[in-house]
Amino acid sequence: MNTVKEKNMLIFLIITSFIVFIWSAIKPHDYPTWALEVAPAVAGFFILLATHNRFRLTRIAYILIWAHAIILMVGGHYTYAEVPLFDWIRDSFELGRNHYDRLGHFAQGFVPAIISREVLIRLSPVKKGRWLFFIVVCIALSISAFYELIEWWVALITGEASTAFLGTQGDIWDTQWDMFLALSGSIISQLLLGRLHKRELERINT
Repeated sequence: MNTVKEKNMLIFLIITSFIVFIWSAIKPHDYPTWALEVAPAVAGFFILLATHNRFRLTRIAYILIWAHAIILMVGGHYTYAEVPLFDWIRDSFELGRNHYDRLGHFAQGFVPAIISREVLIRLSPVKKGRWLFFIVVCIALSISAFYELIEWWVALITGEASTAFLGTQGDIWDTQWDMFLALSGSIISQLLLGRLHKRELERINT
C-alpha cells in the first residue's frame, strides 16, 4: 500500500480495533469465555503485523478482517447468546433464539473465503475459475469444522463452564447450523465480492 489514504485506513482500523478490544475487556460476561472468543482476533492481529511488510493484503481483506475482529470482540464481551441488540431482535420478531452466534459463523465463512482466495491467487498456481471457487469454499468449511472441534474439546475439558462459549442455546443442530452458515458465507462472499477483490488484487500488483 503506497498512498497516504491507504495508510490512514490501516491506522483507523488498528485504532478502532484497539478501542473495541479495551471496551470488550472491561467487565465482560466472564473472562474465560472472553479470552476464548477474543483469542482468534488477537492471534490474527499479530500474524498480520508479522507478515505485513512481506505480504500486504488488499484493502478489502483488511476491512473484512477488521469487521470479523469486531464481531468476535463484541461476542466475547457479552457472549454470543446474550448480545443486547440481538436480544431485542429476538424479542421484537418473536424468534426462538439470539442470532448473533449465527452472524458470527456466517462471518467465519465470509471473511476467510476472501483471505484464502487472495493467498491462493497470489501464491499458488490456482488463479481463477471453478477450481479456485471450490477450493476456497473447502478451506472456509474446514476452518469452520476445526472451530467446532475446538468447541468440543473446550466442552470436554471445562464441562458446564463451556456453556457460554458454545452458545448452543438448547439447539441440538447448532453445530450443523454453524457449519452450514460458514459454507453459505464462503459462497456468498465470492459471489458478491469476487470482482471487487479481483480489481483490488490487480491494483496491489501494479
